[in-house]
Amino acid sequence: MELAFPDRLMAGDTIRVIAPSNSMGVVSADNRAVAVKALERLDLHVTFGRYVDECDIMRSSSVKSRVDDLHEAFRDPSVKAVLTVLGGYNSNQLLDCLDYDLIRANPKILCGFSDITALANAIYHKTGLVSYSGMHFSSFAMQKGCEYSIQAFKRALFTEDSLEPLPSPQWSDDAWYLDQQNRIFRENPGYKIIQPGSAEGRIIGGNLGTLQLLRGTPYMPSLEGAILFLEEVSNSKGTDIYEFDRNLQSLMQAPDFKGVKAIVLGRFENNFGMTDEKLRYILSKRALRDMPIIANADFGHTTPIFTFPIGGHASLSAEAHDSISIRIDQL
Repeated sequence: MELAFPDRLMAGDTIRVIAPSNSMGVVSADNRAVAVKALERLDLHVTFGRYVDECDIMRSSSVKSRVDDLHEAFRDPSVKAVLTVLGGYNSNQLLDCLDYDLIRANPKILCGFSDITALANAIYHKTGLVSYSGMHFSSFAMQKGCEYSIQAFKRALFTEDSLEPLPSPQWSDDAWYLDQQNRIFRENPGYKIIQPGSAEGRIIGGNLGTLQLLRGTPYMPSLEGAILFLEEVSNSKGTDIYEFDRNLQSLMQAPDFKGVKAIVLGRFENNFGMTDEKLRYILSKRALRDMPIIANADFGHTTPIFTFPIGGHASLSAEAHDSISIRIDQL
């Protein structure tokens, strides 16, 4: 498959905010205004899809409205990047309604994470267009502890061909969108080696549970030669670790999983209950014993996060705690 990297952003570019999953209607007016100002400080002109505020009983909007906004964003030559409002649960509803020829003919940045994993990986698989796991529009509403995320967003989408994401000094998983002032930050111990080694390959992944929705469909990328970047979100039901374990096991049973070169795991939320002991136990599966695995990377449902390309090339080396490196090439 021929890959296509979208053009980088430049000062003065126009971006389009769309809601392929949860609606803008679930974002407060105050947080929406803060996010717009933060993006304008990057010298970006912010526009919105026609149906971005439509909100139904599922906290989303009709498939037609969401598809129309996505198609219009890719069709509009003035739009240089497409930014998703938020995650949610249903972006996979769009996959069999998308005009992949239109998207292929108008390559541009698509950025978001969580439920957007389904959309990003499907578009990459069907068109070869590299998309990005990174900040939502709503992520830019964060007033404290967001500098790492914004700088990583800028490096990936504005300036750099090669990215070497270093661990953030601190991290948080609090409900910042409900209380911007009283935040809880923890010291970040950095990357953790679960299994040592080195590898290189194409990045596939994002949210593990959402990626699993693509299994057995025409929208699942090949895992042959892949480095999997995976994260999981807490469901607050006390079953997080078990869900992660079985989702990972299911992915390992894919016929092409044997072609996976390495795994990078995003940081687990505090209430996930994951410990080093439990993680090592879960990952001590036969199919994983010969591949390098790095955990506690800055992506997923904690903050801050770095932005990385789905379909980009990654190389990693993990031999000792003080010599862990991850390099991402946007080539």
